[in-house]
Amino acid sequence: MYVGKMNVSKMKYRNRILFVLCGSLLTAANCYSQESTSKPEPNPASSPSASVQSGPGGALSNALAAACSQNQVEFIRFLTVRNQDSFSRLTPAARVALMKRFVLLDEPGKVTISANPSGRPIVRCETPGATTEMQIGGAEIHDNVAFMPMELHDVTDSAGTSARQVNMGLVREEGEWKLLSLGVLLLDLPALETEWDEAEIEETEKSALESLKTIASAIESYRNKYLRLPESLTNLTSSARGKPGLEAAGLLDADLAKGAKTGYTFRYVIAGASDVGAPAKYELSATPLRYGRTGRRSFFRDSHGVLHAADRQGAVGSERDPKVE
Repeated sequence: MYVGKMNVSKMKYRNRILFVLCGSLLTAANCYSQESTSKPEPNPASSPSASVQSGPGGALSNALAAACSQNQVEFIRFLTVRNQDSFSRLTPAARVALMKRFVLLDEPGKVTISANPSGRPIVRCETPGATTEMQIGGAEIHDNVAFMPMELHDVTDSAGTSARQVNMGLVREEGEWKLLSLGVLLLDLPALETEWDEAEIEETEKSALESLKTIASAIESYRNKYLRLPESLTNLTSSARGKPGLEAAGLLDADLAKGAKTGYTFRYVIAGASDVGAPAKYELSATPLRYGRTGRRSFFRDSHGVLHAADRQGAVGSERDPKVE
């Protein structure tokens, strides 16, 4: 299977949390349709109104194009109303991870949509690291549900060893075709919102703890160089003029210097009356930006450099919280 530069273990984990087994595509179809009479897709060569941009083939190609460019605003148009609501509630990282699953590429790419001689859509996604081509076959339509074969392959693989065959499902909702399934897996975001949040929380909490350590390291570097503590985190950012100094020491990235990154807010407080020399002390805290969605634990670095963590229901942590092992 071609996976571009995506880490295989991460990809398997994303597959597990992004999709839930439907049982069979026909079962999924019956959820949306009372009839199962097969209706062939019009032949593009004989239908003057047919084109790459119309019907389930056009909807699928445009959805893949949005996934390739990681355009969240465009991609959500091809989700059912039920999935749109859940997609909107996901963190930006989770939404990007979902779109990556459709094209198997980590980086946003440049999209080209064309058609083969039979008028079937071909979506090409070109990134700096790899390029995939997705060839969409003819649709088998059952009333309001359509199933379409798709082949995805690496354009540099002339032998075709990376080619992956998958059936895509779409459902007609309010006159427009929306994504329904990938292979035998039903796209059901509400059913897995909680599980995804748990996975995201684990990552953001880990990132917040590392950021707290990074800030502390930058503060100590500032103290060692200027023999005093910075007045605020903004003193640790890079100078617009390029030369580091007391006001902008160039020790911290812009997001952390502003006090917010990866779903957490950071607070820096000088503890005591003095900010001069080695005896001067300070405290740091990291608090979830959206409690229960971007994190649960609040982290606190006390004036002695000891790290603490606890579920404070979104409130700032304290030195009374359990120590981080």
